[in-house]
Amino acid sequence: MAISLHNSTNIPRVGFASPFLGSNSASKVSISVSLNSFSNLSFKSVETSRQQLYRISAMSKAESSSSNQVKVDISLSPRVNSVKPSKTVAITDHATALAQAGVPVIRLAAGEPDFDTPAIIAEAGINAIREGYTRYSPNAGTLELRTAICHKLKEENGISYTPDQIVVSNGAKQSILQAVLAVCSPGDEVIIPAPYWVSYPEMARLADATPVILPTLISDNFLLDPELLESNITEKSRLLILCSPSNPTGSVYPKKLLEKIAEIVAKNPRLLVLSDEIYEHIIYAPATHTSFASLPGMWERTLTVNGFSKAFAMTGWRLGYIAGPKNFIAACNKIQSQSTSGASSIAQKAGVAALVLGYAGGEVVSSMVKAFRERRDFLVKSFGELEGVKISEPQGAFYLFIDFSSYYGLEVEGFGKIENSESLCRYLLDEGQVALVPGDAFGDDSCIRISYAASLTTLQASFERIKKALISIRPAVPV
Repeated sequence: MAISLHNSTNIPRVGFASPFLGSNSASKVSISVSLNSFSNLSFKSVETSRQQLYRISAMSKAESSSSNQVKVDISLSPRVNSVKPSKTVAITDHATALAQAGVPVIRLAAGEPDFDTPAIIAEAGINAIREGYTRYSPNAGTLELRTAICHKLKEENGISYTPDQIVVSNGAKQSILQAVLAVCSPGDEVIIPAPYWVSYPEMARLADATPVILPTLISDNFLLDPELLESNITEKSRLLILCSPSNPTGSVYPKKLLEKIAEIVAKNPRLLVLSDEIYEHIIYAPATHTSFASLPGMWERTLTVNGFSKAFAMTGWRLGYIAGPKNFIAACNKIQSQSTSGASSIAQKAGVAALVLGYAGGEVVSSMVKAFRERRDFLVKSFGELEGVKISEPQGAFYLFIDFSSYYGLEVEGFGKIENSESLCRYLLDEGQVALVPGDAFGDDSCIRISYAASLTTLQASFERIKKALISIRPAVPV
């Protein structure tokens, strides 16, 4: 398989075992990366090829073991087949492989802070190892950490819980999945505003529920219209997922808008709300964060998810949690007991250290937020000066979700037609060597997500590369 980033013959060819193709040790596939034909390869085709190669490899292995043996059935569960692979993970892994092969790719696809874990938190983890906190932890999390979480939620979010209403998991992602599995039955509907985090619809499908996608507008800062929500609620509606600050848009829901949504939710006894608040501390004044469970009548029907990865730069520690009414939390705890069991004892000690840094993470977190804001301001100003670009200035998180749709439909010499967000991302990777995530992964094909969880110097270089790649392209429709 040949993968191209440039037409130049000076770009090296690289061989590597592709992460797209799995890790079957009996049938590893080596890919020769030529940077001359990537424009003919879509991310979707990569995944299709991976599945085909895996099936061929598995069948060959089964057949070679004995000519007299019955062929092994290698079919997969329809539930798993209904789930799409994460495009952000695929692009990030691919860009990483290219960088490791010597290709100077700037990677702005992953949602991961570029800061190291604060020293005081890291030291708590190191001390946990030295002091022997290396055994299994209680399934729901240590009492020490759950108590600290309860204190944090009371003081910072205005919502009260007891330790038995908290489950600590291996990242907020696991917390969300377990919540969806716990409350959704086959045929239920999960309401998801778009643009959305890539995993929400797939988690609904894993629960045999149906994702109901409600589009939002860049002119409305990608915020859910309450009237649209109300018109789409049915007797099958079971869960509404809200993410504020938002991945991928950086939008923050104002309290008044959340109150309108709460009034609608209150009319529907079956409807629960999952409030994903993982980015709550990465927020830019004058925007403020409101926990949905703090609104009148919403505590009883809200599952609040949070974690340590984003604000505390602890992505690799894998630590998140969910808070809610005891019956729902007990169900999440039961699922976890039969899957991963408790989160890392070492990470939990580090989590306790994070929660005693002060209100909203104290100076340690505020210094990171200050840097994120500086980067946001640079990118908003810079991209705002480009022709044919629409921007909704993010109020939180560390993403820009930029509308480049005026460039769609144009032919680029040596590349082909830019048809959508995926082909534009391929072009920018080919021509500019910048890895971004196409908006179709988030439910809005008009946009591209740029993560500014990178140094200002890196962002300045990436903007110049993108600008240079687009300089010969004229918008199809003036903006």
